[in-house]
Amino acid sequence: MVKMSLDPVQVMSGQVKELKVAPSSNGDSRESWEEKEKFDQDNLGLTTKPKPPKPENAVTVAVSSRVLFRTELEQKVFEQKGVEEYLRYQIEHENEPFAPGPAFPFVKALEAVNAHLRELYPQSEELFDIVLVTYNHAHVGIRLINTINHHNLFIERFCMTGGSSPIGYLKAWHTNLYLSADADKVREALAEGIAAATMFMPEKQTEVSQSQLRVAFDGDAVLFSDESERIFKAHGLDKFFEHERDHEDTLLDHGPLKGFLEALGKLQKKFYAKGQRLDCPIRTYLVTARSAASSGIRALKTLRAWGLEIDEALFLAGAPKGPMLEKIRPHIYFDDQMFHVEGAAEMGTIAAHVPYGIAQKHNPKKNTSVGK
Repeated sequence: MVKMSLDPVQVMSGQVKELKVAPSSNGDSRESWEEKEKFDQDNLGLTTKPKPPKPENAVTVAVSSRVLFRTELEQKVFEQKGVEEYLRYQIEHENEPFAPGPAFPFVKALEAVNAHLRELYPQSEELFDIVLVTYNHAHVGIRLINTINHHNLFIERFCMTGGSSPIGYLKAWHTNLYLSADADKVREALAEGIAAATMFMPEKQTEVSQSQLRVAFDGDAVLFSDESERIFKAHGLDKFFEHERDHEDTLLDHGPLKGFLEALGKLQKKFYAKGQRLDCPIRTYLVTARSAASSGIRALKTLRAWGLEIDEALFLAGAPKGPMLEKIRPHIYFDDQMFHVEGAAEMGTIAAHVPYGIAQKHNPKKNTSVGK
């Protein structure tokens, strides 16, 4: 008897209408049997969908359902009517796809990069692997799968925790980045050494590139530690500049998102190896409130010593970041200060908050940072 493994996503979404396997006989040759099996698989579409890479080989990006999709209405049902009514509502509406959320353009860009990588390296598993992480009960899974298929996303890995913390699972997935709407879970992930950020939906959203993934980073307390920021908070601007000049050749310690920049750089080099440096589908940006002449050189020397390349570096000397980000149009921008996140969002940029470092102890509404 032929054993055929069906993709559960295809089955649940109705893509596979009927399974037909030709009857066999003991007289079939091995060649005819293999041809028959290949024919059946091709007609079912089972060989056209790429396999997800092994977690240890991939750049794993875990996204919560609340940032990948718009679930505000469902969240209100949960908060106002409780979990049982929430589950009933989700089941009743499971054939209605969710609308795209703030992480959706970022995930689509990751998939576009994967398509390029598969063209250049058909056998390589060094790809982005997207994991959907949700506190939802498994009953909600059908609606999520239907939504994923509706939007033509390639997400095969689900982690549905039924209200439990997902952090242990993130570590098991070798997660390189975790994006969530739950700030507490983001802080929990950061405490475990997992790069993480809280995402928000801006009132307006700028169109982003469909062919090039663009990721922008703040410097201190994001790529770097908050060492310099602490000097500024404790002793003021003059001492900050003096400290940076005195420590120009001393490397900054790493921040919570250094590892994700390293992962991006690893994939960029695969394109460089094929002569695609100038038209690489991944582009990275450093957008910092540091001044170039007085404090920028230490940041650049640190990146160089780490063996990391930033495609573009913008030293703004305290100027607002929003207008620059509006020009860059990144799929995501990471910053540790809510002031900058909100300023970026006002300009239509998808910005994510990294709740790390000394800035979390200060008023997030005031622009008090220079060592950014």
